[in-house]
Amino acid sequence: MSITPGTLRAEMEARRASGRTFDLKESLSVLVPLCTEIGELHREGKALFVHPSAILYTGTAVSLLEDKAEALPELPADRACIAPECRKGTPGDARASVFSIGAILYEMLTSGSVGPGMKRPTDVVPDLPASLEMILGKALVADAKHRPADLGALAQALHNVAPGASVAPPPTDAGLDDGVEIDVAMSLIPPAAAGGGVAIPAAPKAPNIGGAPVSQARPAAPVHDGPFPIAVVQAPQVRNANDPTQRLADLKAALESDPRPRYVVIKDGMDHGPFSAVEVLQQIATGNFTGDNPLRDSILNEERFIKDWEQFAPYAEQAKLNRDIKQEKKNLEAVVVAERKGTQYKALIGLAVIGVLGAGFAGWLLSKRGSKDDSKEVQGDSVVAVEVDAGLGKGKSGPAGGGGVVGGGGGKYPTLGGGMSCEGAQARYVEDYSKDAPPDLTAGAYGNVLNRGTYLNACSVPPSVSVNVCAAVQNGRAVGVTVTTNPSNPGLNSCIAGQVRGLSFPSHPRLDVSRTSFAAQ
Repeated sequence: MSITPGTLRAEMEARRASGRTFDLKESLSVLVPLCTEIGELHREGKALFVHPSAILYTGTAVSLLEDKAEALPELPADRACIAPECRKGTPGDARASVFSIGAILYEMLTSGSVGPGMKRPTDVVPDLPASLEMILGKALVADAKHRPADLGALAQALHNVAPGASVAPPPTDAGLDDGVEIDVAMSLIPPAAAGGGVAIPAAPKAPNIGGAPVSQARPAAPVHDGPFPIAVVQAPQVRNANDPTQRLADLKAALESDPRPRYVVIKDGMDHGPFSAVEVLQQIATGNFTGDNPLRDSILNEERFIKDWEQFAPYAEQAKLNRDIKQEKKNLEAVVVAERKGTQYKALIGLAVIGVLGAGFAGWLLSKRGSKDDSKEVQGDSVVAVEVDAGLGKGKSGPAGGGGVVGGGGGKYPTLGGGMSCEGAQARYVEDYSKDAPPDLTAGAYGNVLNRGTYLNACSVPPSVSVNVCAAVQNGRAVGVTVTTNPSNPGLNSCIAGQVRGLSFPSHPRLDVSRTSFAAQ
């Protein structure tokens, strides 16, 4: 979906990228003559899709590109300018073009698209004339039966807002209402902040998902002018529109400003609703609805997945992240419990093995002490069967002098030399075996590797992030690694885990668990 150069859409996107918008006079100089041109085409019986990508714009000249206006546009911002009754693919009449001109004017002035979450024009540009907001309120009525159809009257009304901004359109006897009673309560522009107009209940507060700040309403004085009141904003606050937190707060405030129950959510094959925007957010926050549930806007007559609606997608994503974090914590707790039980089980097995060895050695010693033939010399192989954990039964032998162990007997059984008593040989055998058995490693031996923390540098861990590492080590390498960060960052978790798996630890056949933490600075 590319943007055609030399169109109004290309100019609007260029200004959006540089943080600029059209001012009122620029906007009217484009749209007043365009209303006249499009009105003539409709009188010739032509049906059109009017949107910025179908409008030629050179800075000094403007005209409708009829070939571009024959098909439904692809760009989402262009589709937002199409009247709701035409969004299924049927080109529109003059009533649809009145909506399109209003939507294009709204976007030129505010850089925002018409639809859910939009703000009142004067909330974005406080110095706009109240009469212009009244005209937009009539043009942006979603129901075509309650929307005016005279583009000539619309051109005249826009020209009268700032007569010096455009060439006067041809005179028309019809008013903007064109004999139709306009119900501004059906306009897509959110209701006024206070007083007059149609009585609409106050919107509930949107849930504060993931710590998004609650937006603060600015003081406004109601001015009664036209069919609905205009809120004139006092002393606009300094704000950074590029701040993601501020954008989320602005979106939240816009959703709170529209209490109409216009949304239906489809779940398990059933329709749920209708809900206001804030009620949808509350359902998302509690997990009743997810980004994969379809949502239908009954005013715009559009249906998309929640994750594809610009105003609801950030909340659906944040709610999913919160659910993933909770599940990750549960999984980590389960791993810790399993490791604790495994450690206790290994300790019991070790104690049992020691008990069996001790009992066997005591029985062997008693049997030797009970022998009556003390002068008999052992001539054959003397065997001591030792059962130990992790392969430690392969006792090694070496030179000992003075009747010590002198040979390995083929590497399976130790062979004792002569010149010693039975008790001395037993004592020497036990001493040699204890000396050659692999020593058990301490927690500090493993912790010295993890505590250095140099592996964090390869992952560029920010100082503001705390890190917890748990490593299960066997035979000199980490066979199991769990990493958690706060704030949670799955990318960092994966990177750090990979670095720990590549570390070299002291080698020992038994499985040991080592943990370390690095606090945020």
